[in-house]
Amino acid sequence: MSESPDVMARASKVRLLALDVDGVLTDGRLYYGESGEALKAFHSRDGLGLRLLLDEGLEVVVITARRSSIVVKRCEELRIRRVFVGRDDKRSVLAELSTTLGIEPAAMAFVGDDVLDLPALRFVGLPIAVADAHPRVRAESALVTSLPGGKGAVREVADLLLASRGRLDAAIEHLFASHLGKGEHDKV
Repeated sequence: MSESPDVMARASKVRLLALDVDGVLTDGRLYYGESGEALKAFHSRDGLGLRLLLDEGLEVVVITARRSSIVVKRCEELRIRRVFVGRDDKRSVLAELSTTLGIEPAAMAFVGDDVLDLPALRFVGLPIAVADAHPRVRAESALVTSLPGGKGAVREVADLLLASRGRLDAAIEHLFASHLGKGEHDKV
């Protein structure tokens, strides 16, 4: 990791990572069939990165303006307990979580890609944009990933958060010891 000392210092304080879905966990394309939304493509490396964070005790939250059973299913697979669908005011969700969980905004990170995410990005201590985010979102973020949304950007963030704590290697070793020997590799 070659991030600035400021970004690494902010990352080391993060206790809650919040993620948008379309354009962050996916590439932003929407596939519709006769009965509505039919498909979303998620990157397995993002899933493994989120598993590493959860195993290390970080809170992972998904907030999306879209209502999607596909998102709920993916989050269940990843053991993400806090999933907010149909919530376009992502900042208010983060404010609620701050109060409920006792986590200050300075200890939160949010990954977004479009202008609807700006209020949430302005609320947290570590605002992050994916590489292909809207220019205003990139301009207002402390960190811009090198990878685009849906193509491993979230894994890049997960690795950064773990590296900022000096825990990346240990988290990977823990994964080998606790999950992969038990046939859980297909749940990332």
